[in-house]
Amino acid sequence: MTSPARTDPIGRGGPTTARLTDVDALRGFALFGILMVNIPFFASGYTLLDLPDPARDAWHDGVAGDVVRFFFESKFYLLFSFLFGYSFTLQLDSAAARGVDFAPRFLRRLCGLFLLGAANAVLLFYGDILLTYAVLGLLLFALRGISPRRALWVAGIITGTIALVFLALALLVAVFGSAAPTASEQAAMLADGQASTEAMRGGLGSVIGERLDSLATALPLILFFQGPLAFSAFLVGLAMGKRRMSADPSSYQGRLRTVQLVGFPVGLAGSLYYTFGSDDTLFPDTAHIVTAPFLTAAYVATLLRFFRTTPGARLAEVLARPGRMALTNYLSQSLLCVLIFTGVGLGLVGRVPYAGVIGIALVIYSVQLAWSAWWMRRFRMGPVEWLLRAFTHLERPALRQ
Repeated sequence: MTSPARTDPIGRGGPTTARLTDVDALRGFALFGILMVNIPFFASGYTLLDLPDPARDAWHDGVAGDVVRFFFESKFYLLFSFLFGYSFTLQLDSAAARGVDFAPRFLRRLCGLFLLGAANAVLLFYGDILLTYAVLGLLLFALRGISPRRALWVAGIITGTIALVFLALALLVAVFGSAAPTASEQAAMLADGQASTEAMRGGLGSVIGERLDSLATALPLILFFQGPLAFSAFLVGLAMGKRRMSADPSSYQGRLRTVQLVGFPVGLAGSLYYTFGSDDTLFPDTAHIVTAPFLTAAYVATLLRFFRTTPGARLAEVLARPGRMALTNYLSQSLLCVLIFTGVGLGLVGRVPYAGVIGIALVIYSVQLAWSAWWMRRFRMGPVEWLLRAFTHLERPALRQ
């Protein structure tokens, strides 16, 4: 298939086309990881409470859960966030090249993301990331003039601060007692997990009520943990975009190799400790905060190097298609999971082994790959992207190729 024309936002020609394909392909890859992490929250009411589902006590359920924790958890929202920051620099360049006022359009875009995120959180998935992006996007906009070096320093300080907070909590737990819940607390949490599962088996009103109740549990995690770390990734993406590290792929192969050599050992060691370390302390979580960005960076470096090969270029084009309509695919993942697992659709929540849940995720992503390829042959952008662009630019953009 001939790839659709890619507008060079900064007027430099060929390298930018490769750069945008790489960014879209990474975004398409991130969609897969996001789905693998999110789908267990649709498949069981116990996941948000970080409890094993009593209906999943087979050995293969444990293996499937460990695979997700080891390779996916806390890595792919960082990748998505990195790409948000990187794409922000492309939008800045595009506005400058066309001589348009960037501020009102970007602020309208954030408003549109906020509305989409609110709808997603209430109707589909309480773990929505768009609300966080919309709020943190304001801070990113305020810091748009920051130098790449300073952006990296601030990102490191934020990540280090969160890690120190967790380390302090871990030390307090180690000194004064176990973090494990008491028997009565465990029983109450199991009852809450069962109630959440039953609510998700109900109709639309019951599902929405469960989503609103779960927001109270998820919101502190998003505000004090996921949000700051996502903003750190924003800043790293902003720094890399300003340095135009993917404008000439041949010039940064050595750096990517170094990222792999450092990122994989550090990141995999942290994942190993996080997955199989003691559940009674917060030390594995602390180690994971520090090491997860290393593994995310190693994933990115490996893909960018592979994209420079002939088979890698073909893979990049396959992944770029869902990446070019990532917002549509992200929201459709939530919709499909609601239709599969809740009482709005098939009502399979709590009834599918963990390995089967992972299999469903693979089927959903395969469908998205095929559908995105079909759609992008005919249209310039995804349907939700079209709506957001119309809202952002206050005009009706062309949709057909």
